[in-house]
Amino acid sequence: MNKEIINQYIQHNKERFIEELLDLLRIPSISADPAYKADVQRTAEKVKQRLLEAGAEKVEVCATAGHPIVYGEKIINQNLPTVLVYGHYDVQPVDPIELWHSQPFEPVIKKTPLHPEGAIFARGSADDKGQAYMHIKALELMLKTNTLPCNIKLMIEGEEEVGSDNLGVFVTENKEKLKADIILISDTAILANDT
Repeated sequence: MNKEIINQYIQHNKERFIEELLDLLRIPSISADPAYKADVQRTAEKVKQRLLEAGAEKVEVCATAGHPIVYGEKIINQNLPTVLVYGHYDVQPVDPIELWHSQPFEPVIKKTPLHPEGAIFARGSADDKGQAYMHIKALELMLKTNTLPCNIKLMIEGEEEVGSDNLGVFVTENKEKLKADIILISDTAILANDT
């Protein structure tokens, strides 16, 4: 892997990456509140758009009995291993709103003792739009720099914050589509900055 080419791609596209993420974070995809159903759907469509732009193929917004699941893949060679990335684009409600230092769906970048270089603060930035988006951008980077070493499938759901009631049904009905050698869960804590 040519680190110089990868670093150049990141530096050249960093501002775009950030703006795209901020755009995604502005959509109030609160799955627990029916008043936000259209926003949840809009977020799914935005995730689909970003997957297509990244170079994924067979990208679709899959209807469920609840909120949709976005599926995309990039199969470069059937003989290579396949990684299935799981994440979610829905977010928790924002109450109590008075505890927020800024508007939950108006992302701000600020420096803190924990984040001296700055971090994005918004509902979903850490759970889980930020992580899912990171994997979409990693796919883009690897495709644009010809460094993708395996096949990638992504399954990004819209109901994790309300118990993933329809995920099991989707998985059962799509076993062949989701078949992979390993699953990468894009919704976990960071053990350490270097881990």
